[in-house]
Amino acid sequence: MNYSLLKTSRAALCGFLLLVALPICIQGQERNSGQQSELIAAAREIMVKARYCALITRGPSGRAEARTLDAFPPDANFVVWLGTNPRSRKVKAIRQHSRVTLYYFDRDSEAYVTLYGIAHLVNDPAMKTQWWKEEWKTFYPDRAKDYLLIRVTPEKLEVVDVKKGIVGDSKTWKPPAVVFSNGKAND
Repeated sequence: MNYSLLKTSRAALCGFLLLVALPICIQGQERNSGQQSELIAAAREIMVKARYCALITRGPSGRAEARTLDAFPPDANFVVWLGTNPRSRKVKAIRQHSRVTLYYFDRDSEAYVTLYGIAHLVNDPAMKTQWWKEEWKTFYPDRAKDYLLIRVTPEKLEVVDVKKGIVGDSKTWKPPAVVFSNGKAND
């Protein structure tokens, strides 16, 4: 038996296992503020690239209700603005239960963001002018009465971006997360 070849093979295998196992161990650790900044930047990129998100509310029966919306990119504090018809089911649901979930998925990047937050309905004319897309004018012919804003203030976000190596815990699959308080990410 060639012991030299066996030692070389064993060393190569150990090196390979270190390269594979090290990222898996790091995934389950607490993230520092630099890592949180990375997660926030990755989340913002996914959200902008995906453009559309699912707004998930709690319906009258207690069941989750999801619908696709054309969201604005998150602002500097990661607040997300959406537009809707004030007579829609989602508005009724938000009035009863303000906690919502936004879900963005980018298939090409194998990435997603789940943002948990508090929804507020905003009917201020100046804000409705600021948060407006011209391509929406066919949906909202009378912006004063047919258009309402939803502002989602973040509480927590989870992000996975396989191509960037941002993945969940190897055992539980719990994704990396950032918790917000007072509208800012906790460090």
